[in-house]
Amino acid sequence: MKIVIASDKYKDSLSALKVCRIIGRAIKKIAPGLDVVISPMADGGDGTVETLVESLDGKLIELEVKGPFGEPVKARFGMLGSGTAVIEMASASGLVLVPAGKRDPMETTTYGTGELILRAIDMGSKKIIVGIGGSATNDGGMGMAQALGYRLLDNNGDPLGFGGKELARLASIDNAGINSKLLSTTIEVASDVNNPLCGKKGAAHVYGPQKGASPEMVKALDEGLRNYAQIVARDLKKDIAGLPGAGAAGGLGAGLAAFAGGVLKPGIDIVIEITGLKDKIKDADLIITGEGAMDEQTFYGKSAYGVAKLASRYDIPVITINGSVLSNRSNIDEKNSSLFSGNFSIINRPISLEEAISDAEELLSGAAAEIISFYLRIAK
Repeated sequence: MKIVIASDKYKDSLSALKVCRIIGRAIKKIAPGLDVVISPMADGGDGTVETLVESLDGKLIELEVKGPFGEPVKARFGMLGSGTAVIEMASASGLVLVPAGKRDPMETTTYGTGELILRAIDMGSKKIIVGIGGSATNDGGMGMAQALGYRLLDNNGDPLGFGGKELARLASIDNAGINSKLLSTTIEVASDVNNPLCGKKGAAHVYGPQKGASPEMVKALDEGLRNYAQIVARDLKKDIAGLPGAGAAGGLGAGLAAFAGGVLKPGIDIVIEITGLKDKIKDADLIITGEGAMDEQTFYGKSAYGVAKLASRYDIPVITINGSVLSNRSNIDEKNSSLFSGNFSIINRPISLEEAISDAEELLSGAAAEIISFYLRIAK
């Protein structure tokens, strides 16, 4: 029997690699002869760099870049053994870097994210994966473009400054100074939202308020993004206004597509591809996946959902072992619930969140042992 363990992290507790290893050890202790394969997962959001670096013979590269307000911050990205670079934009331009009282998407920039991309290119990477969750910005990726060598100009031919406030002033784009290596670099953008760039479902209206935008700012940012899309269409011949997912990360999805040739994909699909999970599960008898908290959000592109959809192509049963399970089958539509043979939590007694986090390894090991013992008995 072959069992593939493809779990995501338990946030604030165990990395994806640790989760997979703990479950694997529990299985081997009960049935040493089983073929157990681990393949840590991520969905393109927070923790993706760590997961891929840990599991794919990578290393972390740290450098100083411009933060959300142009201030120097320490950021990092992963360089995998294959030469692929993995970047989380939040490391340089994330909301986590901005105190709640100082959030202002009229001023924040994605310039530091562009610096990370540029460093990866200069190190010889021919493929870059950019996770764009958790942004503090609403500049459409203009700052990123400026870092890559594009000149964004106003009506007088003067360079624009930083932040969403500059979107409305954009009059022309000059690409003569871009890094030539950018043209031969493949960029995949890990994004799990389909918001357009502008309008009521666009970047400013949907995500602007959580980044500190007032109603007046939201209106100004949305109008700026419309102007931005028009100039990009005219000067770069790219239609970002109609691109699904363009509104992700304050329009960084649009910016990566327009200025870097980025292709937007669901994060879990990118991770499945780069880890070779498809080949690993083809002949498996059981797949175990999971995450810190399984809830309704699981079915909007999280790792467990992506793994289960892949497994369904081969009619392989999937069970999840999670920190907690916050959705039962009555809350999940039949199409999605049928992807899983069972969803389990590691919690075995009344317990606080703090205790669950601190005791996660012991709880996970115990739960995995009980679940696999039962499975092996009924599988005979």
